[in-house]
Amino acid sequence: MRLKKYLKLSLICLVTTFVLSKSVIKVNASHYASGQAVAGISMVLETYLTRASETVDFEYSSNYNNLGIADVTSSLNVRKGPGESEKKIGNLPKDAGCEVIEMVDDGWAKIKSGKLEGYVKASYLITGEEAERKASEVASLVATVKGAKTLRIREEPSLVSSTLALIPEGEELSVVEVMPGWVKIQVDSDDGYVSSDYVDVSYELKKGVTIEEIQTGETGRRSNMVSFARRYLGGRYVWGGTSLGRGVDCSGFTQAIYRNFGYSIPRTSGSQAASGRKISASKARPGDLFFYGKGGRINHVGMYIGNGQIIHASNKRSGIKISNAHYRTPIRVVRYIND
Repeated sequence: MRLKKYLKLSLICLVTTFVLSKSVIKVNASHYASGQAVAGISMVLETYLTRASETVDFEYSSNYNNLGIADVTSSLNVRKGPGESEKKIGNLPKDAGCEVIEMVDDGWAKIKSGKLEGYVKASYLITGEEAERKASEVASLVATVKGAKTLRIREEPSLVSSTLALIPEGEELSVVEVMPGWVKIQVDSDDGYVSSDYVDVSYELKKGVTIEEIQTGETGRRSNMVSFARRYLGGRYVWGGTSLGRGVDCSGFTQAIYRNFGYSIPRTSGSQAASGRKISASKARPGDLFFYGKGGRINHVGMYIGNGQIIHASNKRSGIKISNAHYRTPIRVVRYIND
């Protein structure tokens, strides 16, 4: 399940204020912003005329019937039935949201989150008013690409501005600010702008991950590296960080994952790209590294986990997350694992 609200922007001289709880996103005045509650968000609207210099605070309240949030340090196992011996069918990352369907015997709860439905130990769920408060703290405002096979991220809010990156449909981007006709977003360490016509802006909680989504099709070391990296999904991004527990940046994350499996790779993304063996993206296997950048200069790295996805320490807003491997055009793909 997810906390979600869609914002439709149009250029008229009104502005809408959403009055509810915590997280704030600024919207420039001199346009009208309307909101519709969808899949978990209810909004109270107060429309008024305002000066062009004013901003709008967007806040929300959950509409989950019975919200649960995973209260764990890494991830919570979800099982087919209520018992430790039952088959594991997926997991809930730290702070992921779910609908608590029912409480069952012996301290188990039946839940649904995203494509995942199963049973978890109820003692590892935050529920009730505490869950609503927690949701307001951990939900992220994202822009999901829609209606365009690939969407250009511009360096400035203008159709004639240079292209920063090309983003595929369905990709979720961290929102910095909503503007008339444009949404300012953060892609890894870079800020850019996308047309509001081609994104849905919404509050999101992390969702459960099925075992099919976790599996890579690999066995042995590569599979183990992916499983290890997934433990830190949702972890902190810290520029210059190299500690999986305290926080990492993009190359600190890949270096730490590799170090755990006996590999010594360079510290920075540029050095990591230069030191490995270059391969084509079509030949990538879980554990290989994808590199991205701007103007031909590498400034970001993620680890391929299979199924067309990477896991990477994106930025302070998103932390460690999973993205489409082509959410930006890769500059280089590198292999360190010889098997």
